[in-house]
Amino acid sequence: MTGPPMKATTPAPTLYDVAARSGVSTATVSRCLNFPDQVTERTRDKVMEAVIALGYSPNFGARVMAQRRTNTIGAIIPTMENAIFARGLQAFQEELRVHGYTLLVASSSYKPDIEEEQIRSLVARGADALLLIGHDRRPEIYEFLEKQRVPVLVTWAFDRTQARPSVGFDNRAAMRNMARIVIDMGHRDLALISAEVSQNDRARERLEGIKEAMTEKGLNAKDLEIIMTPYGIENGATAFEKLMQLPARATAVFCGNDVLAVGALRAARTMGLEVPNDVSIIGFDDIELAQVAYPALTTVHVPHREMGKCAARTLVDMLNGNGPTQTQELASEVRMRASLGPAPDKMT
Repeated sequence: MTGPPMKATTPAPTLYDVAARSGVSTATVSRCLNFPDQVTERTRDKVMEAVIALGYSPNFGARVMAQRRTNTIGAIIPTMENAIFARGLQAFQEELRVHGYTLLVASSSYKPDIEEEQIRSLVARGADALLLIGHDRRPEIYEFLEKQRVPVLVTWAFDRTQARPSVGFDNRAAMRNMARIVIDMGHRDLALISAEVSQNDRARERLEGIKEAMTEKGLNAKDLEIIMTPYGIENGATAFEKLMQLPARATAVFCGNDVLAVGALRAARTMGLEVPNDVSIIGFDDIELAQVAYPALTTVHVPHREMGKCAARTLVDMLNGNGPTQTQELASEVRMRASLGPAPDKMT
């Protein structure tokens, strides 16, 4: 007894088929697929039309073996639960694509042990390079990456004293500038809602920035009321309520990011406090949430998209050996909005 006749199979289209259909060399096809920025738009369009028409898919395994690269870059961010990292990561991915790289993203939930697992996992899966947020992590992890010869770039932080290259902004200076403005508006009783600072250099530097500004302006930095809490709107609201119950109630509350600040704004409304007449609330990051909050949030603008693009170009240069890698500082700036006002007159 015989079964149904076998269907004839059509061989999968090859690189040579794409080259023949588009009228270019196989080298040009390969360059177009791997490094699209290195070919003209007209050539790229012809090649991609042939790719789509033929249903061609590159042999990923063969390409990896030939190039000893996966053309994949990994990024580990602390959270995907809010938009703090979204804009910068989007720009990072867009720029990587121009250079023929694919992005793999993982989230550590602000937990160093999870981040370490993800670093090792991405390296095991062949990531050519890694983008990491901030400098704080165990020396053993950096030693592991050096042994694996995996380039690493730090972002969302800038520190010339660190050995690893970074593309970011000075968290301490950014918050110090913000705090100077707040103090110059008459505020003397200050508070901060922050993430835990022990393993978060960005949060730690922002705290130090406020303390430095207080010292410069003749205030005692030890008087800064601090509540540390995980990032989240609910956590920001709860922390703000606790601050408002203290005997020396703050007239200005700094928040480690805009998400915490929006939580503080919500709590203020619930408690019947007017912002900024009764208390001013200040954020950090300038995500879209800051502009639609009520009242609109005074915050520190972080150059998210510029940072993402610049980080992508830097990592590509590191992979291609294009000269020594330079740490790059990007500018942040204060965005004044309605949530910050002069200190209320405590004498009345």
